[in-house]
Amino acid sequence: MSSNAAEIATRWFLEVWNERAVHLIPELMSEDAIGHLEGGQVVRGHGDFRAFQSAILDLLPDMKVEVLRCIADGEDTCVLWEASGNHTGSGLGFAPTQRTVQFRGTTWFRVVDGRIVEGWDSWNQGGLFATLASGPIANEGTAETL
Repeated sequence: MSSNAAEIATRWFLEVWNERAVHLIPELMSEDAIGHLEGGQVVRGHGDFRAFQSAILDLLPDMKVEVLRCIADGEDTCVLWEASGNHTGSGLGFAPTQRTVQFRGTTWFRVVDGRIVEGWDSWNQGGLFATLASGPIANEGTAETL
């Protein structure tokens, strides 16, 4: 198992998120890992993460994440990422709007012994939810950057 923090973080987005390779979660994330999300939400362990990921993917079933930059220093790595997807699914109280959305974020990971043990996300979750709450877009097919 690789212990390179930047490699682990990149695989997290490209494989766990983009490829939906949930079987890799135990390889890349410690069972007692803690994730600090927007709005003070805390995710603990594999089960909480899977529930969070499912909720986001229920909303944006075709969501893809592009890793724009990744820097690492020892156990710490920071990833600048951009996600995009079409809001064709129901979830989190939002009916599908058919909007194409695009949003950026930063995730800071701490990786110990080749596994993510803690992470901090910063992205415009409130902007995404406000956009989806405003209903269908007049110009379908137009991507909205948040």
